Amino acid sequence: MAKDQQIPQFHELMNPLLKALRDLGGSGSIAEIGTKVTESLELPESVLNTLHNPEKSSQTELEYRLAWARTYLKKFGVLNNSNRGVWVIVPEQQHVETVDPPDVVKTVQELHRRERSTKESIGSIDEDLPEAAENWRASLHQVLTKGMSPDAFERLVKRMLRESGFVKVEVTGRSGDCGIDGKGIMQIGGLLNFHVMFQCKRYQGSVSPSAIRDFRGALVGRADRGLFVTTGTFTSEATKEATRDGAPPIDLMDGEQLIDKLKELGLGIRTEMVERVDIDEDWFKNI
Repeated sequence: MAKDQQIPQFHELMNPLLKALRDLGGSGSIAEIGTKVTESLELPESVLNTLHNPEKSSQTELEYRLAWARTYLKKFGVLNNSNRGVWVIVPEQQHVETVDPPDVVKTVQELHRRERSTKESIGSIDEDLPEAAENWRASLHQVLTKGMSPDAFERLVKRMLRESGFVKVEVTGRSGDCGIDGKGIMQIGGLLNFHVMFQCKRYQGSVSPSAIRDFRGALVGRADRGLFVTTGTFTSEATKEATRDGAPPIDLMDGEQLIDKLKELGLGIRTEMVERVDIDEDWFKNI
């Protein structure tokens, strides 16, 4: 059986997704939800790290299907999300513990057909669908992995850190420095300073725990914490290694998080607001 065939289909992930949100207290980021669902599936690491489209994106197949599950549950009226990517069970649906996936799919697809039939509202549902959102993300991922030199990518990370509030950011990457590409100071509230060393790697696949251990070895005695930025993903074991008790902490930023941060900061990305027109048929009937 192919690895992607071992991953539940998007409709089969709806109830595990809802359970993950309930376990998180009713709200959670995409990463937090994904971690909870991953733990519940108990699938091999090699299956969980299967990429949806290796040539265009660092998104795993599980992440892609979870995106569809979130979208359908949102259109069904059970979930909602903020501009900062936090997903919640809507207050009126807090009592809902499980849904009937076939009913969700049927209801949302019927809604889609009705909206398609009204010219003025074409696209009102498509904007939220993963396949629509994936186009620009896939294009940006191609630019980051194949359209930039390693030096340019390091400069991009440097700029991103500066725009995020870091000071004294330097690119110091050189051979024999155990993968350390730069350093900076993270300031918190004008009171606390943390010396941070970062490593930025353009990966197509997943970063292993050994890469995290090697990076940490280079940090000891030189920085308060580390930041590992990649265009790829991190295995679950690498994530555990980064937060291992008693070891210098390492923050991780994978390809999807990097793309989100670049969009948030407006670095190389222009976002245009598009007017959407919806027809209130009931208003016309009751005039």
